[in-house]
Amino acid sequence: MTDLSAFPITQRWPAQHPDRIQLYSLPTPNGVKASIMLEEVGLAYEPHLIDITKNETWGPEFLSLNPNGKIPAILDPNGPNGKPLALFESGAILIYLAEKTGKLLSADPATRYETIQWVMFQMGAIGPMFGQLGFFHRFAGKDYEDKRPRDRYVAESRRLLGVLETRLANDGGEPRDWLVGDYSIADVATLGWVRNLIGFYEAGEIVGFADFPRVAAWLERGLARPAVQRGLNIPARD
Repeated sequence: MTDLSAFPITQRWPAQHPDRIQLYSLPTPNGVKASIMLEEVGLAYEPHLIDITKNETWGPEFLSLNPNGKIPAILDPNGPNGKPLALFESGAILIYLAEKTGKLLSADPATRYETIQWVMFQMGAIGPMFGQLGFFHRFAGKDYEDKRPRDRYVAESRRLLGVLETRLANDGGEPRDWLVGDYSIADVATLGWVRNLIGFYEAGEIVGFADFPRVAAWLERGLARPAVQRGLNIPARD
């Protein structure tokens, strides 16, 4: 039996199956990257719901795993050299799981780095900008009479959708089904955020999502994948 007692997070969220990867998450656009990936690659894992509305990420147990207090995070009992590995940051988790399984990240060096660059594009641009738009459009932004912050993020989110549209159009070549070659961690990283933009954030109209048909078709392809459908609801909300 694997012993994970050295990790304080397991005191707050005990592992019923300590031999499996422990996932600490919530079905947010960042959180579902990890759950979708785990479903896609077929690794055994145990999900734990972390309720951010109750500030559970700011307790000492969660902070012991991720000092930045954000989901998702994982604890792999069978990490490198057979030792347990704790890991946070969704992009890092995607790369780690891809390398661990040899799936969704090409072994070809050029394609590998091209894929990682699109993961970083999501991490550095898509996520932060779409998230700010969600804040100013659907949530607390309604309390601000000055709409310039909202409009700034609308414009930037629309520009980023244009980047995705151009990428999928392939500059006049054969249109791409996925962001880099076959379906990869670049798509896993990005699908939840585009889905959230037009769904939960209700920002499809304000960003003119209808102007990006290739992005819409890519999103539909991604959401049709059984592993994506499962991962979008893991961990199950109470």
